[in-house]
Amino acid sequence: MRVNAAVVTEQGGPWHTEAIEIDEPHANEVKVKMAFAGLCRSDEHLRHGEMLPGAEVIGWLSGRETAFPLIGGHEGAGVVESVGENVTSLKPGDHVATSFIPSCGRCEYCASGRPYICDLGAHTLVGPMISDGTWRHHLGDLDLNRMCQLGTFSEYMVVHEASLIRIDPWYDLRATALISCGISTGFGSAVNRGGTKPGDTVAVIGCGGIGSGAILGSVHAGARAVIAIDTDPSKVERAMKIGATHGCATTLDAAFTILPDLTMGKNCDVVIITADPFKSELIEQARSITAKGGVVVLTTQASFGLKTLEVDVFMLAMYNQEIRGTIFGSESPRIQVPRLLRLYHEGKLPVDELITREYSLDDVQQGYDDLASGKNVRGVVRF
Repeated sequence: MRVNAAVVTEQGGPWHTEAIEIDEPHANEVKVKMAFAGLCRSDEHLRHGEMLPGAEVIGWLSGRETAFPLIGGHEGAGVVESVGENVTSLKPGDHVATSFIPSCGRCEYCASGRPYICDLGAHTLVGPMISDGTWRHHLGDLDLNRMCQLGTFSEYMVVHEASLIRIDPWYDLRATALISCGISTGFGSAVNRGGTKPGDTVAVIGCGGIGSGAILGSVHAGARAVIAIDTDPSKVERAMKIGATHGCATTLDAAFTILPDLTMGKNCDVVIITADPFKSELIEQARSITAKGGVVVLTTQASFGLKTLEVDVFMLAMYNQEIRGTIFGSESPRIQVPRLLRLYHEGKLPVDELITREYSLDDVQQGYDDLASGKNVRGVVRF
């Protein structure tokens, strides 16, 4: 099947539209007609190689030396077009959200209630289909890699059923695309990994798409105060519209102008780092405004192989503080996506407030240029 997709053919090259060939689904695979795809910054990290392992690991996972060419996109929503043999969870006509972490349901992590760290996640950034190790997407004679085993920047895609979540047909597919990754990740960072409780004070460092999800999660968890920290005043302003109670440009501002009166010197119960790009000094900045016994949640995707962080280890221990990593907000995608869609459907989750602009497939690069310049909180591609 010949379709159009936004691809990158070399590391650091631009997103551009190409006509590609997609094979029909094999066993355990599903073909999806895409409706919307979110423009998450993680795709930019992949484009520039910041999320990629070395050539040796890429070769082991994919059988070749490079991840390029690749189809971008991992946030998305669409409708099932057809299914291969042995697919049991979906049928043609079903509405679906994508899951950038596939869940097999059988590995130790899935079986113990932690499908967000399913063993299949090892294959998400590079490699062929996780079903049988062959390729379905082709650009001429070249096999196409896909972001997170998905590639939502395509009119149609073929994916393993483990990477899809069936949703009720009355849910809005545009909102579904954003909830499928960024909002769910941020929301869970506050509620699940951060453990925000009623009456807590929370700070969110970085108020883009994922940070906005963290603000929404903090509000829904009952935080008495949510401090939005971002160097972009427009993002702080938008954060205040969706539930943040205070806003400032830096953690230093928070420490000296907000927290003394707000917490009488106690500081924040939970601090969530969603700033992008990630810098190692952010850990200590976040810890410095965290209360005794408090939690710092690192949600931002750092560059692959970053091994050093700046932190006052003495104070971390003496204040009994914790630093926690998270992926997908440490919640099952099959639980979180329908749960947040229900809140959106009932008017309790203002997802539409975060969508700055819609783009066509041909304008993916423009969308990311707008994101880099601060014009977008979240852009979406409408097919």
